Amino acid sequence: MEDPVKKSLPARPNLEHLRSQAKQLLARLRDGDAAAAQTFIDHLPAAKGMTPAQVRRSGLRLADAQSAVARRSGFAAWPGLARHVEQLRAWEGEWQFVSLEIDGNEMPAAMLTQSRLLVDGDRFRTESPESNYEGIFTLDVDADPPHIDIEFVEGPEAGQWSYGIYDIDGDQMRLCLGLAGASRPVRFGTAAGSGHALERLRRSSPARPQGVDGGTRQPIPTLPPVDESAFGLNMTPLVAALQGEWAPVSLVNNGQPFPAAMLGFGSRTLDGNELRVTFGGQLMVHAKIRIDEAASPVGVDYLNIGHGPKTVTLGIMAIEGDRIRVCMSAAGDPRPTDFSCSKGSGRTFSEWQRRAPGGSTSS
Repeated sequence: MEDPVKKSLPARPNLEHLRSQAKQLLARLRDGDAAAAQTFIDHLPAAKGMTPAQVRRSGLRLADAQSAVARRSGFAAWPGLARHVEQLRAWEGEWQFVSLEIDGNEMPAAMLTQSRLLVDGDRFRTESPESNYEGIFTLDVDADPPHIDIEFVEGPEAGQWSYGIYDIDGDQMRLCLGLAGASRPVRFGTAAGSGHALERLRRSSPARPQGVDGGTRQPIPTLPPVDESAFGLNMTPLVAALQGEWAPVSLVNNGQPFPAAMLGFGSRTLDGNELRVTFGGQLMVHAKIRIDEAASPVGVDYLNIGHGPKTVTLGIMAIEGDRIRVCMSAAGDPRPTDFSCSKGSGRTFSEWQRRAPGGSTSS
């Protein structure tokens, strides 16, 4: 994983405001302000090693102040800062998903109709039936193709970073991202196992969206070390009964039901103790499971072995003939005691019907 781009800009940076900062910095220097002189010493190569008095006598101009502001913000020079801020303006507005490809699999178009990306400055919110993601992004417009670094602040990937490339042409955009924990793509395409997602979007409105603030940072729980050896295969009769492919009957995430029209794109497959849950070809869960059959209700633990950190989530399950119900807590939360999934609980509830050979569900 690469380091996040080190930029330090105000929320929703504005070029006129930054120009004003540079003018004020120069005026303060000429008025004898010691802090302004130190800013030049710290961030302007030509002033390095000078005393504050020498900086004041050096005849610095507005271009020098702009350079100091740019370097203080993490840019090599003012033109790079200006291009960055101007490119943020090109991102603003509401975007609709035209297509989405993950790990070489094209998502069905019907799954994208209720999803959108909202951008205000360097803040974003992605809304979809599965969940909402909020965060902050930084652009490197001098890279070829331009780079984007995304910090997820709120939602399922909170605390994670994603690295990608993009190109934008008016109201059309391509965005190719490494899923959390994956490398930055080098081309606009994906392949099986790449951990990359290719999104094509069309802007539906250039207006600044309301209420997009990048989310609220929450404390990230410190999780205990994962003992992967505890997730060996134990093929009990119950585990054997869970083998094969299952079709979703219902799915609720943190109190929000998944649209019924999209359930037909989902699948749950257990092979040994390795679980995969996909929707429209997108791998949503990839985990090893262990089951506590002595507990009531039956306990089930997931060890995430997909993209992102290895975490263990705790849940419960019930199997009745060819149907199973599962309720999982968020990583770090205690095991549920019932199958409720109210808003704010962080839980995921799902019900599945065994899929018979040939693709139909058993009755």
